[in-house]
Amino acid sequence: MPGLIRRNDIDEVRARINIADIVGDYVTLKGAGVGSLKGLCPFHDERSPSFHVRPQVGRYHCFGCGEDGDVFSFIQKMDHTTFTEAVERMAARIGFELHYEDGGQANSDHGNRARILAANQAAAEYFVAQLTTPDAEIGRKFLGERGFDPSAAQRFGVGFAPKSGLSKHLKSLGYTEAELLAAGLVGQGDRGTYDRFRGRLVWPIRDVTGQTLGFGARKLLDDDQGPKYLNTPETAVYHKSQVLYGLDLAKRDISRGRQVVVVEGYTDVMACHLAGITTAVATCGTAFGVDHIKVIRRVLGDVDNADSRGLGEVVFTFDPDEAGQKAASRAFSEEQRFAAQTFVAVAPDGLDPCDLRLQRGDDAVRRLITAKRPMFEFMVRRVLAGHNLDTVEGRVGALRAAAPVVAGIRDQALNIGYVRNLAGWLGMDLAEVGRAVASAHGRAPEAQKPRHGADAAAEPGADARNTGPSLVHLPTDPSTRLERDSLMALLQHPEAIGLDLAERASRTAYANASLAVVRDGIAASMDAFDSPEWLDRVIAEVPAPFAMLVKELGVAPLPEKEGRDLTTYCKGVTANLIDRDLLRRKAEMLGRLQRTDATADPGAYREVQVELVRIEAERRELRTD
Repeated sequence: MPGLIRRNDIDEVRARINIADIVGDYVTLKGAGVGSLKGLCPFHDERSPSFHVRPQVGRYHCFGCGEDGDVFSFIQKMDHTTFTEAVERMAARIGFELHYEDGGQANSDHGNRARILAANQAAAEYFVAQLTTPDAEIGRKFLGERGFDPSAAQRFGVGFAPKSGLSKHLKSLGYTEAELLAAGLVGQGDRGTYDRFRGRLVWPIRDVTGQTLGFGARKLLDDDQGPKYLNTPETAVYHKSQVLYGLDLAKRDISRGRQVVVVEGYTDVMACHLAGITTAVATCGTAFGVDHIKVIRRVLGDVDNADSRGLGEVVFTFDPDEAGQKAASRAFSEEQRFAAQTFVAVAPDGLDPCDLRLQRGDDAVRRLITAKRPMFEFMVRRVLAGHNLDTVEGRVGALRAAAPVVAGIRDQALNIGYVRNLAGWLGMDLAEVGRAVASAHGRAPEAQKPRHGADAAAEPGADARNTGPSLVHLPTDPSTRLERDSLMALLQHPEAIGLDLAERASRTAYANASLAVVRDGIAASMDAFDSPEWLDRVIAEVPAPFAMLVKELGVAPLPEKEGRDLTTYCKGVTANLIDRDLLRRKAEMLGRLQRTDATADPGAYREVQVELVRIEAERRELRTD
């Protein structure tokens, strides 16, 4: 068993890794001030971004739920790894060779999750290699008939699972039967274990970082008694309600273009990407649900505020059959979890994107997405289609059925617009339709009701932080702002301030009691100044209820404009804090000077004068540095 990873190596990997690159694999980050980025928190559901990343500090912090840490803790929490696994993954990413205590080596067997991921990767490579064998002719034919050539198969990692051979191959690589069972690559039967995927075309299902979590396999052989599509069962790494096929390939374009297209199958994703719709993803053997929405919103950067609401697009494609209509209804029930606009695209003649591309070409797939209709319009018209609008009874019934749908539109401008549209589609009086929608407002499904005020802020995890002081609750007077800003500069950019100035700042008087505790933590941690452990040391020094405040000060955006010299700002705000304290001390000395009798006590009088001269000299020095 290897020893612990050397501390110096851990610090070196942490220093070399850009935390924004790692977090950016999971969350779309936008600029939020000098050296600060923010996005939707991956640890709790929220509508406005409160998750901040400071690359130069190497930390993240969520002001909504309180989650905080460095790149290693982020990987541990997101991918459920051990600390050692997180360090080894980051070291491998930058090509850094780790050293272990007592001369040990990296343990390739560490962690059940790591072994499952490694086994899945080995299986994916095996399946790809098998696609070129004679036995896989049926698989190559299946792909070819759907317009996918070998390069397309390679692009998406499509492979072939022979009737046997996978488990034998993986065991030859050192994987145990227990590990293959845990990965879902083999199943357990009365006669022992067997390869789960046999005689099938196989698609790797990857997370946003490109790691293979599981597989989806399509039946090809007539004697296969299994379902048409067979997926990896739930494992330690594969949770079908939380993964989207193709997201690893689509995430960059989703983030850049602020659009995601949700299709229904693996071949539909391939067809869309090959046709130029590179934002397409699909669910994996389960209905589109809340967990999928959380994943999409983070990648899409789906922010719910006055400036960003409605900027993104989520486009659903559904088959026109009954199953497709049910899928549309399920998606609609969760529609208002998005701040982005939602649309529905239904292909002509009931063709899915794969068949549409095959029969009518790439342009037809692109036109399908271009011709999308707003989700609300689609649902209202679907409701109206179930009634005979040529009769009074039919129109009244349609109004009663459609009114709750319109009532569920939380955007007031859209709500008014759809009331007007509904009146036109029904040929009814606008006021009458408006009254019906207003009456139906209380009956709108809970997920569809508008959210205002406190309800809008009551996101899961919003009250999860501890009971100690928080940055967001500090007073906003100039004195407190100066103390706050100087602490942020000291914690985030100690190298810009320098040890001498920092020590002087740590001895100044603070008016805010909570910030004074942080100052004391800084003063007690000066031996770690400007080291990789600097922020962690200060966090450890302050009393537990104040740790969250230090974390927040350590990642909050500096109130400085882009393009200005950061060193000048950090030194300036620290010098202003010290100057304020010197001014206070000057006032005290002047008061003492007035109270001192120069004749009765000339020594004390002279001592005060000397101190006043020293204070003035120190103030001049501060202003000239």
